[in-house]
Amino acid sequence: MTHVPELHRNQHVGWLRASVLGANDGLISTASLVVGVAAAQTQREPVMLAAFAGMVAGALSMAAGEYVSVSSQADTEEADLERERRELAAAPDYELAELADIYVSRGLSEELAVQVATQLTAHDALGAHARDELGMSQHTLARPLQAALASAGAFTAGALPPVLLVWFIPLALVNVVVSGSTLLLLVGLGCLAAHLGGAPMFRGAVRVTFWGAVAMAATALVGRIFGAVV
Repeated sequence: MTHVPELHRNQHVGWLRASVLGANDGLISTASLVVGVAAAQTQREPVMLAAFAGMVAGALSMAAGEYVSVSSQADTEEADLERERRELAAAPDYELAELADIYVSRGLSEELAVQVATQLTAHDALGAHARDELGMSQHTLARPLQAALASAGAFTAGALPPVLLVWFIPLALVNVVVSGSTLLLLVGLGCLAAHLGGAPMFRGAVRVTFWGAVAMAATALVGRIFGAVV
């Protein structure tokens, strides 16, 4: 019988989470920055500078933050694996019994659990304990560099639309066009993220779009107030 590997959503959970977060943050934060600065300015150059600087700073910040966060997770995972290696070397019989107890708790008979634990230990003892005792797998292991690059790339992709709009549309229309296009893109981003994650698309779209609208409204208000004061 030919075995066809099944694709599951949790295989992409690492890069998907980082990518969705980065794109969402890039779009909302950059659009909000543009709207806020444009509300307080009568010239295009400061708005363009703020938009471009916000995109670069945000992408680097996302990459650094994601790398540090996921590196900490990777360090924890490696520490757990190293401890398991030492325990397997020091007390292999105890570790075998521990693995068998896990399978008994999942519904296997004691005799079958011992057989399964023995065969898996002979094949890959550390892999068996990492998967069944520690809950680790190749699909969910922390990958700091992958997460950092995904976050930076996604943030930049999300930030590009408001940055480009500032360059090509009249300043008087920046707030309206950027706000409207951002809301539309947030709807699409929310639907895409929900679809990839297997969640209802309407709920995902509403959730993302609502908070994006709140952020842009708040920064526009700040721009109006401080722009008027200056």
